[in-house]
Amino acid sequence: MLKSAWMSQVISDLQIQLRSWQQVAGSIDHTLFKPESTREQIIKLSQEAVHFGFAAVCINPFWVSLVASILHGTPVKVATTIGFPLGANPGTVKRFEAEEAVRSGAQELDMVMNIGALKSGDRNVVQAEIAAVAEIAHDHGAIVKVILETPLLSLEEKILSCELSLAAKADFVKTATGFFGGATVDDVAIIRGVVGDRARVKASGGIRTATFANSMLDAGADRIGTSSSVAIVMELGAPE
Repeated sequence: MLKSAWMSQVISDLQIQLRSWQQVAGSIDHTLFKPESTREQIIKLSQEAVHFGFAAVCINPFWVSLVASILHGTPVKVATTIGFPLGANPGTVKRFEAEEAVRSGAQELDMVMNIGALKSGDRNVVQAEIAAVAEIAHDHGAIVKVILETPLLSLEEKILSCELSLAAKADFVKTATGFFGGATVDDVAIIRGVVGDRARVKASGGIRTATFANSMLDAGADRIGTSSSVAIVMELGAPE
């Protein structure tokens, strides 16, 4: 067991060395969802994303217009949440949120799946809600990431959620909000195993170190959602 643990650590260290900070940065959604976040903090978040070359800035819907104005003309995408963080909003509300978000400049929508409906066996409701948001997003050139909230799901529910997301034409399947537990290597591997190359995978929740970020990428994640983005890339050698 000790030898196995030592080998795993050696492999992880090698993987970190082989993946540059720029490569990791390009996979990160730089996030800030604290309700007390100020305009100045959101501006700083956006500036950091441009400086380090993060994939996207992901913020609460109220800040979309501001972030879109800052990121205009840069390769960094504007991402926001739909039905966040519980996924329990009616489908009509999620559609309205999606319409407002893309109208305000959002290019990526991180949508929380209706977890209660899934656990109640209402597959059609779950798929229809995702499909409606995906249609709005795609009509405006945006993409949708479906948050499954994996810490609350059984293995069978994780697999079913992935299949429903694919059927609804989601672009990404994502692990968690981080409010009820975080991403795990196993969950990322499960999602990747189900979606294959039919969708991309995002790991989110509790990713705070370069080692953990790399383990998510190694398991099959295309994107990482984290509020520790700067610390992670600095750990990998990014300049201040």
